[in-house]
Amino acid sequence: MTLPLPSSCERAILEQFLKAEAMALWAVRSAQAQDVPPGVLQFLRRHEEEEAQHLKQFELLLGMSSHSKTALPRMPSQWRILAVHLYGYETLGLEFAKLLVCLRPDLSSILEDEEVHVGFFEHEVRTILVHGGLAADGARQAARAWRRRLPRTVDRYLQDEGLVTFRDARPEGQSAHPVKTAIGEAGAFSVFESNG
Repeated sequence: MTLPLPSSCERAILEQFLKAEAMALWAVRSAQAQDVPPGVLQFLRRHEEEEAQHLKQFELLLGMSSHSKTALPRMPSQWRILAVHLYGYETLGLEFAKLLVCLRPDLSSILEDEEVHVGFFEHEVRTILVHGGLAADGARQAARAWRRRLPRTVDRYLQDEGLVTFRDARPEGQSAHPVKTAIGEAGAFSVFESNG
């Protein structure tokens, strides 16, 4: 369940999405340079086009450009680790897309794209796990490492002053703010629990 956000959060969420889409675009470009299965490469090319469209859309909405990198980020070279990495970040992006659509229902196509991206990488991770062996063990280890970084990652996404309520405040009787909890427990790794 995604809780409604006050309209005062709209710009902050849009700005975070601008940063996230820029990061996703560069990550997808970098992933294409790795040794990935042929069907994955085709998906990554289409994914890059979608991320570029989203980025332009956010730049127009905000009247600002994204940070332009001069070098691609380092990505894991082993597919089993790269798949977990992309799955984790796409799932986090999906949770933010759900928040965004609460504020801007007109941007629901972005949520739909995020659902497709998550579904694709979830399928790829499940395939790795089903085959078992060293690849599956490596994927599980990568997931544990990603999970350890998740709280810091969520805090970075909530860094904007417009989102301070969700970063720092806790409703009475709760250990964390429900929005932050929903993002942090996005279910990104339920695939590992159901596959050993």
